[in-house]
Amino acid sequence: MRKLNALLLLAFSISGLNSHAADTQEILDLDSPTITESIKPSSSQVTVEESTNASEPGVIMTVTPGSENYPGIEFQPTTGTSWDLSNYGHVAVTVTNIGKESMSVSLRVDNAYEAGSSPWNTENTYLKEGQTKTIKVIFGYANGNKPSYKLDPAKITRILVFTGKVKDERKLLIQSLVAGGPSGEKPPVDPSKIKVAPQNGYILGQGIPLDVDKQVKVDGDVHVRPSPEDKHALQIAFSDKGQYAKVSPPQGKWRLIDGNQVVFKVRNMGSSSVSPTIKLDSEKGPTSGSQPKSPIAPGETGEIIVSFIPETPWRGITGSSKTNWDGEKGTGTRFASDKVKNFIVSADAQGGKQVIEIISAKLDAPSIQLPEWVGKRPPVEGDWKLTFEEEFKGDTIDLTKWNIYTENYWDKRTHFSKDNVIIEDGTAILRYEKKRGHHNDDPNGKVTDYASGFLDTYGKWVQRYGYFEARMKLPTAPGVWPALWLMPDRGIDEGPQWKRADTGRGGMEFDIMEYLSGWGPYRYNIAFHWDGYGKDHKQTGTEQIYVAHDEDGYITTGLLWLPGYAAIYNNGRLVAEWETTRISDVPADIMFTHVSGGWANVPLQDEPLPDDFVIDYVRAWQRADLASDVDGVKSTQTTPAAPTTKD
Repeated sequence: MRKLNALLLLAFSISGLNSHAADTQEILDLDSPTITESIKPSSSQVTVEESTNASEPGVIMTVTPGSENYPGIEFQPTTGTSWDLSNYGHVAVTVTNIGKESMSVSLRVDNAYEAGSSPWNTENTYLKEGQTKTIKVIFGYANGNKPSYKLDPAKITRILVFTGKVKDERKLLIQSLVAGGPSGEKPPVDPSKIKVAPQNGYILGQGIPLDVDKQVKVDGDVHVRPSPEDKHALQIAFSDKGQYAKVSPPQGKWRLIDGNQVVFKVRNMGSSSVSPTIKLDSEKGPTSGSQPKSPIAPGETGEIIVSFIPETPWRGITGSSKTNWDGEKGTGTRFASDKVKNFIVSADAQGGKQVIEIISAKLDAPSIQLPEWVGKRPPVEGDWKLTFEEEFKGDTIDLTKWNIYTENYWDKRTHFSKDNVIIEDGTAILRYEKKRGHHNDDPNGKVTDYASGFLDTYGKWVQRYGYFEARMKLPTAPGVWPALWLMPDRGIDEGPQWKRADTGRGGMEFDIMEYLSGWGPYRYNIAFHWDGYGKDHKQTGTEQIYVAHDEDGYITTGLLWLPGYAAIYNNGRLVAEWETTRISDVPADIMFTHVSGGWANVPLQDEPLPDDFVIDYVRAWQRADLASDVDGVKSTQTTPAAPTTKD
């Protein structure tokens, strides 16, 4: 362990670490006899002592069993209230597991706490017995070097080292705590993680550089080269059936989020008609293979359209005893348009010598015409009656139908405000923007930096079974998370909101349209959640619902909910269905949320904000034989403006 000399100690006492930057610099001298004075254990579960082993100097942190979720220690500045690490790019700690059990170890670097924010960056690792590792937190990044809170390195107030909840004793030797790297340091780029966006929509052709040796792999006796007439086009010569050529991006993966199909222009350079097959493959799975509508004659050019939209709608698992995201085999798709590894061109199944050229491959998203029935009736026959209709006429939201306030269960950075529910031109706009304010416009509410709108019919309108439909335009700002869903509402006699909306006891959360903007506006998630949100929680659904937009840029999505059956339609087309006795039989309200984050989203970015989740209409129908006295307007109920999860 290097010792800080007297001059450095004097400099630190005057100005922290704001000196000429070196490659690394100790933040604290862990060999100092007074080092434990700068360390604060998180609880009585944690003790700290200096190592007495000359060959393993440092500080030993011992964690005994207990109820604390994140036991550990906090390093504090020896002088002043913060360290100035502005000449550096990261903080690093070197640790050794000297206990008898494996353990997780996290390093967290903090700025001063502000209400409504989480001003820290955290990284973690896992140590086996005797293993030594260095954990590095780069300022502004966390959880695997992903963009995170933008720490001010000139105002680091504390540094934490901690583990998780333990049932047996853990011992950790902390050997060094240093600042290092250049100011403004960025994490190293993993080439496999690079996402390549199409240039003007093209992934091949139209001037896109093509490195055949690097980008193309073949099976068997297949020959590839740039086209003699166009170096950006790819010529493929097959000698027989069953052969293929696989074409990848120059690096990383393609990010094809701004469309729902790729159109390949293919020229037949051979002497007989051909029908090659093309499909796209992603990290999660491929599309179906596509062929031209008719064989391409010699010398002619044809199109092969590879759609992301599967031919067979997703169909849910049989039964409901456990979580399963696979769905029934042969239904739906696992293709992930944001992580496309390659496209694969296969020879005509007729065999023989074939020579084709892939002239271009362009991402596309044509608009569609909706079936006549959409918006006018449910998708199936029956004696149906329109029971809920909201066209958002007038200047303000109708508070006899809608609530605009609730608790925010989904992210920690967003507050709901009446100013972000905008009625305009016959639409409701839930606007997401960077605007500091109080949650639910309550002067005593939590203050956060982002505002959004919220709508639900909790306590004002519910229905059990029926068809529920909304026409919506999705936002595109990175990191937002709008959704349309149904939640159980058993009524005021049930008690507090957490009991009324319990997804156990026959209840279910229906995620009709749940969109992470990092996927692009042509893909969303559908899901079913049941048996509560604790240890018995179960779920199924799919993240790969691909859709088209109508000519105005809207999607129209609906849920058909019948006893033992649920089906989701988009633009009049069945996209998902699930048949099981566990389908909810509890009345539900309608909900629209527009928050940030999500389990697989990209980081939120301020620059594109504000951005709008636009709702054109909301309608519901009920079938005569399913109607009951639980359905309909419940505005006479005394429900709180902002229901909470506690009594």
